[in-house]
Amino acid sequence: MNIYDIKVPKSSGEDYSLKEYKGKPMLIVNTATKCGLSNQFDNLEKLYQEYKEDGLVVLGFPSDQFRQELKSAEEAAEACRVSYGVTFPMHGIVDVNGKNAHPLFRYLTENSKGFLGSSIKWNFTKFLVDQEGNVVGRYAPKDQPESFEKDINKVLAKNEN
Repeated sequence: MNIYDIKVPKSSGEDYSLKEYKGKPMLIVNTATKCGLSNQFDNLEKLYQEYKEDGLVVLGFPSDQFRQELKSAEEAAEACRVSYGVTFPMHGIVDVNGKNAHPLFRYLTENSKGFLGSSIKWNFTKFLVDQEGNVVGRYAPKDQPESFEKDINKVLAKNEN
């Protein structure tokens, strides 16, 4: 199985395949609108605006496993748009850990190890996936998006070759 075989829920509830992004680098983030780290939405949006013409896709996946998300995916997506100006795709609320973890987050954690093992420790864990679907970076919740911009540029440089 590769990342493009995985279907994910839109905030509206309908599923689509990540093969829609085949050939594009993806920055995948588990989010929560009521989290103290939610100021990262601003920086994620800045990265998206700066690099989307180069092919970068930022994908937000709300999760309530840490009890910091709104009741519905639609509410979460709207809060991101209104409060933070988010224009990158936001998705349905998913579990990121445990037996009910969404297949995407199982794939991401199995293909990258965090500081304390493979499970996701908190909201705003970020995964950088290259154009071929390989997980090439995992960043901690407190890592601000601009702190790994050089890694994004390396992945985008592959597009030019």
